[in-house]
Amino acid sequence: MKKQLLAASAFCLGLTSAAETIDVKSVRYAGPYTIQQPYMIDEEDVNSKAFTLNSLLDTPLTVDVIQNGSLFTGNALPGTEQGQGLHLIGFAAENRQYTPIKLQINGLQNYLCYVDGNKQTAGELTLEPGTHEFIIKYLSEAGVDNTLQISLETPKDNVLTLRGDGKRMYTLSDVLHNRRYNSAQLSPDGKFLMVSYRINQKDGNSESFTRITELANGRIVAERKEYLQWMPSSSRYYYTRTGVNSRELVAVNPQNGQEEILADRLPEGSFQMAPTEDYLIYTLTQEGPAEKTEIYEVIEPDDRQPGWRNRSYLAKYDLRSGLMQPLTYGYHNVSLTDISPDGQYILMMSTESRLTQRPTTLHTLYRLNTRTLETEKLVEKDGFIADAGFSPDGSQIYITGSPEALNGIGKNVREGQIPNMYDYQLYLMNLEDRKITPVTKDFNPSVTQVAWSRADRMLYFTAGNRDCISLYQLDARTGTIRQLDAVEDLVNSISLAADVPLLAYYGQGASNSDRLYTMNLRKQKPVLVEDLSAGTLKNVELGECRAWNFTNAQGDTIYGRYYLPPHFDASQKYPMIVNYYGGCSPVERNFESRYPHHAYAALGYVVYVIEPSGATGFGQEFSARHVNTAGEGPAQDIIEGTEQFCRTHTFVNTAKIGCIGASYGGFMTQYLQTKAHLFAAAISHAGISDHTSYWGEGYWGYSYSEVSMAGSYPWKDKELYIDRSPLFNADKIQTPLLFLHGDSDKNVPVGESIQMYTALKLLGKETAMVLVNGQDHHILDHDKRILWEHTIYAWFAKWLQDDDTWWNTLYKPKSL
Repeated sequence: MKKQLLAASAFCLGLTSAAETIDVKSVRYAGPYTIQQPYMIDEEDVNSKAFTLNSLLDTPLTVDVIQNGSLFTGNALPGTEQGQGLHLIGFAAENRQYTPIKLQINGLQNYLCYVDGNKQTAGELTLEPGTHEFIIKYLSEAGVDNTLQISLETPKDNVLTLRGDGKRMYTLSDVLHNRRYNSAQLSPDGKFLMVSYRINQKDGNSESFTRITELANGRIVAERKEYLQWMPSSSRYYYTRTGVNSRELVAVNPQNGQEEILADRLPEGSFQMAPTEDYLIYTLTQEGPAEKTEIYEVIEPDDRQPGWRNRSYLAKYDLRSGLMQPLTYGYHNVSLTDISPDGQYILMMSTESRLTQRPTTLHTLYRLNTRTLETEKLVEKDGFIADAGFSPDGSQIYITGSPEALNGIGKNVREGQIPNMYDYQLYLMNLEDRKITPVTKDFNPSVTQVAWSRADRMLYFTAGNRDCISLYQLDARTGTIRQLDAVEDLVNSISLAADVPLLAYYGQGASNSDRLYTMNLRKQKPVLVEDLSAGTLKNVELGECRAWNFTNAQGDTIYGRYYLPPHFDASQKYPMIVNYYGGCSPVERNFESRYPHHAYAALGYVVYVIEPSGATGFGQEFSARHVNTAGEGPAQDIIEGTEQFCRTHTFVNTAKIGCIGASYGGFMTQYLQTKAHLFAAAISHAGISDHTSYWGEGYWGYSYSEVSMAGSYPWKDKELYIDRSPLFNADKIQTPLLFLHGDSDKNVPVGESIQMYTALKLLGKETAMVLVNGQDHHILDHDKRILWEHTIYAWFAKWLQDDDTWWNTLYKPKSL
């Protein structure tokens, strides 16, 4: 069967059925670009190669001009009246499935072909799912006619289509290769904005730089690759460099670029500058006692971790005299949390372990006078506090921690429930009488970042609000909390100007990448400063993301959302992928994530994201359901939500539903298959298969179990540790299950996948295991991540789209 399609025709899902052979009858054309034969100083080049007219094809010519080219239909191509000319023709083809094609180009004598910017000879090609740009550069000679016949052959119908509307699919490359924000900081006077960018390149490399802009007029006053920070009060920025003698600390006036060396023999190490700008607080490291490498003693579970024996301590470096005054001494780690606005005090926290009782790690919060070193304990041996900071006048501090912090003053759960340690709350302490107020006790979102404004005396903080991160204002005098309209679903970073009521932040949403804003805190209206998403998503076609919640059998509202393929047709049947949280955090509305929902949808899937019981951001009682359940409850929510979604959305092919999760979500993937036969394919990345082995072997196994199995241990709770471990229920699994794991995972050891994979193999079940060499809990290496993501795509294509081409290409069948 053969079809002829015009590349310039609009793309429409209902009209994309491509035949086995597609003739390209319409292309974009740019040219001619006259080119002349060079003056022949010699007949051969340095490699003894004689010049030919065909050599002119290698002349650089930007292919971008094709975007503004004219539409050309027909076989007779333009030539040149005199001499030689270079010409470009281009078209786009799109496939949602991994497919081999045969590219045939007839009629041209001298040409080069590029596919997605890579030089390619005509013949057999393999296309990963995406929108592919084909560019042909040809050379014409006066008086010589050029004709063109292009065809694309595919082994199956309906896998490839031509499109000429200028739009393209969202793909993994868009997820990985882009410009993102690292940070955004306002100068103390609010006149300048310092933004750090990270550019992720297609070759896997990345580079960062920092730009300082004058907000009033958008003028760029500096752009540097050094790590920059604002001086706390004077609105100059500083950085360190290698000077004539040693390390220098340099302050720069952004208005005129004038530099001042603040210290020319600056000690190595990380530091924070005091608000008074006359001293630095260093966090230094003392190396612990070393063991022999051939045989060594482990003195407690965490001693397996590299560097665990090293200890951090604090020192004050006086910028005037160069004196480095040690502030703390001992074998417990000490960290700085804040410096008072007048520079007289610091807040610091020491850490010690106590393995015989939950919590096994205790923190003591101190206030230390930087002039006299007089120290007082504000909170002693509390395993549930996390951070602290001064109020602008130094009379109060805020403390963040779990609901059990500070003797449980902020706890708000049902009788018998143990709160989720990762559901962070906000507390205020009056330093004069040590009175503590749990300001978020009845506040459902989970606190993330806190900043106390010197300009208006309000606290501004972000908090996980269901699947969003929202921005809030807290009046410390009244305890009133108000949500601010920040536009974005996720507010990922906030910065306050010290002297004026101005805030800067950046964030993103379920269907957009990073955008940067400022907000006048009196007007509380965001002003867009920069939209990185506009460049990231230029010409990209996304499907819709819609909210969908349901009421479970217990009467609870379970929140979620779903993504539709571009050009969605409700009369069709689509395979579906279900995704859920790992750890305790909900699946936030990140645009670029490790499980990129829009990229899945672009491949023709409906993607359902569910936020089952146990996730933070929905209130303490809800997040406490993660504790001592070992998946029971969350699993029922996922099963019930998937079933209800299918009943109310008839466009789902209920025989082709897949599920995926990582870490705790990987455990959940395995556990779900022991509870129901709802799924046609499942993927567990770094999942826990046996709670007992994970509890003792993972670097953070026992400490994470303080959260998920609070007060329960393998020797005292068989139901949690054995009965709810997927390994001990492996015989119930019928779903084809893929195990993915970094073979150097220190969090969830790779044995968790190995033992479950082995069990399913011995049971004769459909399973596969793919290990990623040298990778830890997250797959961070650029090239390995691409292969890891392709493995996910290929597994789902095999079982949900009945196409094993990609899987068999990645993992060729072996006769063993």
